Amino acid sequence: MVCSPHFLFPSARNRRRGFVIPESNTQLKQRIIAAIRTVKDPEIPINLYDLGLIYELNVRDGGTVDIRMTLTTPNCPVAESMPGMVHKAVADVDDVHAVDVQLVWEPAWTGEMMTEDARDTLEMMGISWRDPHSSAGPTSLTVGRTDRHGKRR
Repeated sequence: MVCSPHFLFPSARNRRRGFVIPESNTQLKQRIIAAIRTVKDPEIPINLYDLGLIYELNVRDGGTVDIRMTLTTPNCPVAESMPGMVHKAVADVDDVHAVDVQLVWEPAWTGEMMTEDARDTLEMMGISWRDPHSSAGPTSLTVGRTDRHGKRR
C-alpha cells in the first residue's frame, strides 16, 4: 500500500478535504507547557514552569488536563490567584477541553526544582536561589545593637 505524503503530514489542503491526523498528547503537552511559561511570578520575571512550581502535568485523551502545582511558600501573597492564572493559560490552548489545577504543598518547593535557565536569571539579577535551610552550613546572624558598619557595640 502506498500512502500519499499529503495524508501523512497534515496540511491546510488535507484539513479542507477532511483528513485530520490527530495530534499526539505529547504535542499538546508541549503547547500546554508553552502556555504555562507565559505565566510569570509577579515578584521576579521567571515563569512558573521554569521555577519548578508545576509538579505534575497530565494530558488525557479528549483534551482533559490535570495539573498539580505549588508555590514558593504557603505565605505567598498571590497564593489565591496563581492557580487561576495557570488554569486560564491552559484553558486557552486549542484542543484543551477541561482543566483541573490542584495546589499542593508537599513536597515543599526548593530552589533545586528550578531549571538551570531560571537559576542563571536569578543569579544575573543578584538574587540567591540557594535554599537558606540547606546543609550548606550555618548562616551568620548578629543579634543586638550594631553601629552603621555592622560592628557590635
